[in-house]
Amino acid sequence: MTDFAIRTGNLWKNFGSTQVLRGITLDIPAGTVVGLLGANGAGKSTLIKCLVGLLRPTMGNSELLGDDSLHLSAEVKERLGYVPQDIRLYSWMTVEQIIQYTSAYYPKWDAKLMDKLINNWDIPRTHRIGPLSPGQLQKLGLLLAMGPRPDLLILDEPVAALDPLARREFLRSLLEFAQEENKTILFSTHITSDLERVASHVVMLKAGEVSLFEELDALKDRVKRIRIAGEWEFTADFEVPQALHTEVSGKIALATVVGADDALLSLLRQKWNATVSVEDLNLEEIFVEMNSRLTPVA
Repeated sequence: MTDFAIRTGNLWKNFGSTQVLRGITLDIPAGTVVGLLGANGAGKSTLIKCLVGLLRPTMGNSELLGDDSLHLSAEVKERLGYVPQDIRLYSWMTVEQIIQYTSAYYPKWDAKLMDKLINNWDIPRTHRIGPLSPGQLQKLGLLLAMGPRPDLLILDEPVAALDPLARREFLRSLLEFAQEENKTILFSTHITSDLERVASHVVMLKAGEVSLFEELDALKDRVKRIRIAGEWEFTADFEVPQALHTEVSGKIALATVVGADDALLSLLRQKWNATVSVEDLNLEEIFVEMNSRLTPVA
């Protein structure tokens, strides 16, 4: 078994003259839960579609579980689960019928897991798919992707139509799934609080390029907010070395800093005769700060 569940090499995707993916090289180790973040238009869905073989890249290559994305073997397809943004199923089938139909393609289909998820997620077995609500349809798509207990699960905005209670239940199930040996999840979402609950790593896309790929805990340890309280008002051009962003309000300055060490804190205290404290940031705050930069952060 390959050490990497997902690999891309210099992956480009153009639509006409528009470059959507720009030379993405990414190696995602097996057994990780990776959150994929990016502003609208950053290329998240295009990257995912290239990974699962739904789009042919303009240049470069990608692999899933050791197979080229455009030529996935039957064995790898049995080990892959995928949930797109727009879930389309046979509208005339019932929930029970689509489960039976899908399970026939997977020798390792877990019927007990299906029963558990259907009960936990309150999916009506006898209802036709056509009249299902967007939230119910999204739950069903997730259920079908998890049924074969895939080694690799790729989710493109899987909770967009779910209410907070349904999201919480789904994330609980996802955590249980991720705890199984060597399971890999790539999870695209705008809801950063969800990623913080389940992700071990974070990929940030910006203008079609990977601006960051890092363990989530290491990222949160590396990026902090510094609060500087001085004896006199700071000028508007006040700056802090290594800062992504600085805000000044009278005698208080706030700076988001990459790698705030003791030397920097001591320098600020001495130079400005100020009280300096360090505050943690959540993933959303880190994403906003890093995404506002013109260049990737090393």
